Amino acid sequence: MKVLLVNGSSRNNGCTFTALSEVARALNEEDVETELFFIGNTPVSDCIACRKCRETGKCIIDDLVNTLAEKAKTVDGFVFGSPVYYAHPTARLLAVMDRVFYSAGRYFAFKPAAAVLSARRAGTTASFDVINKYFTINSMPVVSSTYWNHVYGRQAEEVKQDKEGLMTMYNIGKNMAWLLKCIAFGKKQGILIPDNEKVLTDFIR
Repeated sequence: MKVLLVNGSSRNNGCTFTALSEVARALNEEDVETELFFIGNTPVSDCIACRKCRETGKCIIDDLVNTLAEKAKTVDGFVFGSPVYYAHPTARLLAVMDRVFYSAGRYFAFKPAAAVLSARRAGTTASFDVINKYFTINSMPVVSSTYWNHVYGRQAEEVKQDKEGLMTMYNIGKNMAWLLKCIAFGKKQGILIPDNEKVLTDFIR
């Protein structure tokens, strides 16, 4: 089993990395392999609504989004982490998630996921809600912890002093490992993923 941890921060080794590393530590203790995926600190295009991915199976903008989609094919779970910018996740992470979930949502469906946020003081719950909505629209079990999935601090060293926040991150890893093992056991027992219906409507008809 393997979990991909996506770092949506501009800083590779900052507060978000510190939180994700604690999740990874707990997963590794449960013999779950982990990989950290840093989306980088260069501009990323948002979705241009060309819908070419419906024809080609991948985003027409060939950048890290398609790399992430390829990795998603082979992993069993995900953690998406972000700092808080004006009470929302980073625009770069949201651009990546918009594009990868639209073009490659099939590689994420029915795989457990968790959102992790870091902030100096506030905006975490609003940001938490934003990321979780990607999971719930895509049939992904949402992994919870023993508090909301947040850490606090301006720098990584301050996050390391947030004992309850780090405990929350650690428990995310433990809970995700438990859920992954339950899913794997279910598959061995012949329990298949649901065959969901898909009907698209709008408010006109």
